[in-house]
Amino acid sequence: MEQIIECKNLTHYYGKRLIYENLSFSVPQGRILGLLGKNGTGKTTTINILSGYLKPRSGECRIFGQEIQTMDPALRRNIGLLIEGHVQYQFMSITQIEKFYAAFYPGQWRKEAYYELMKKLKVAPGQRISRMSCGQRSQVALGLILAQNPELLVLDDFSLGLDPGYRRLFVDYLRDYARSEGKTVFLTSHIIQDMERLIDDCIIMDYGRILTQCPVSHLLDDGLRYTFSVPEGYQMPACSDFYHPSVLRGTLETFSFLAPDRAEARLKELAVPYTDLKSEHVNLEDAFIGLTGKY
Repeated sequence: MEQIIECKNLTHYYGKRLIYENLSFSVPQGRILGLLGKNGTGKTTTINILSGYLKPRSGECRIFGQEIQTMDPALRRNIGLLIEGHVQYQFMSITQIEKFYAAFYPGQWRKEAYYELMKKLKVAPGQRISRMSCGQRSQVALGLILAQNPELLVLDDFSLGLDPGYRRLFVDYLRDYARSEGKTVFLTSHIIQDMERLIDDCIIMDYGRILTQCPVSHLLDDGLRYTFSVPEGYQMPACSDFYHPSVLRGTLETFSFLAPDRAEARLKELAVPYTDLKSEHVNLEDAFIGLTGKY
């Protein structure tokens, strides 16, 4: 499968603060990938590197096989970019801004994608962008990106400012659009419930590194939350099979990809004094917390 995005050994600092070192990942054609991480782990830094706005201290970022910093402008038009929902020219109306942007994409502009989304959002064609809510403005920006008809969409906090109903509407719209058109999507969001409905794969980042890159189905089907009773004051020994064990009122909670029989055997190998072992499947948000910790 062709890799649309290929990042190898990315290292970046802000001043003397290391953001990450030797970070590598790729995104295959036609997949929707979500980048998940706590605040300060480098999500927006990664978006800025992918957009070409930021040059990493070292490493390379290739999109469509070309280094993003020196990419042919004609090829760059195949990247649709949203940075935290911003849209320029807010004095224009819905119709005016569509006509303005259309002039920059002759031969590939698909205004029906834009107006279909505006219709779903119940936005009047003559409404001025300056009089819209933050969430509505972010969706105008996204509509313009869809009309651009790019092969790759890079979206940072794509659901910023939307209420739950409109978030669900747009998530379903974007998912169906991307899959029906064979688009590749790289996105971030602080609302992980949205990501679970939308993405095929995810990258979960911790400070300075990637914890995992895998299909979402792997996290949901194979990831389990384990709880069991332990003596007061007990601390579980470090073990790579169990993530971030925490104890509250004599109950230890941890996350693992081990099947229940293997997890029980592993606990016995570690001489953990447990009783009443239970396991349950989790949603994407709980898997994220399980892998990265609660704090």
